[in-house]
Amino acid sequence: MTDDHAALLTELEQHESDLVFDTFDNLTAWRLGTLLAERALRDALPVAVSVRRNGQRLFHVGLPGSSADNDAWLDRKMAVVDLYGRSSYLVGTRFRAAGGSFDTGSRLDTGRYAAHGGAFPVNVRGVGCVGAVAVSGLPEAEDHRVVVEGITAFLAAGA
Repeated sequence: MTDDHAALLTELEQHESDLVFDTFDNLTAWRLGTLLAERALRDALPVAVSVRRNGQRLFHVGLPGSSADNDAWLDRKMAVVDLYGRSSYLVGTRFRAAGGSFDTGSRLDTGRYAAHGGAFPVNVRGVGCVGAVAVSGLPEAEDHRVVVEGITAFLAAGA
């Protein structure tokens, strides 16, 4: 494992440790999705945003410049969170750090799973992973950054 991989893995694991919700219901999902969408609109980001809890899609929007392809990426990245309970970026980075790739090493259908950055677990304190929030439309590190910055702002506001 390279130092770059080690540093990135540490950072990604810290994101998941830090960004934990006290509760997460339908209204929380809508508020979080709205915050992410508004921030993306402000920054003119051509993304789609989705928030799910227990397999139910509670928020979804395709902003200007996004396409149906982004919807498919959202589903595939969120499937990784559903399976591993970790961010899609962390899962993919772990495979790369071990010298492999998720696409071949996971033995999963790449038409259903994508370990590319942008989907993040909705972890509830004392419960664990109950869903996922995702962004698609930018390079994977940027998709991940948008989600992490949005959740950070949401939690800091006590929303």
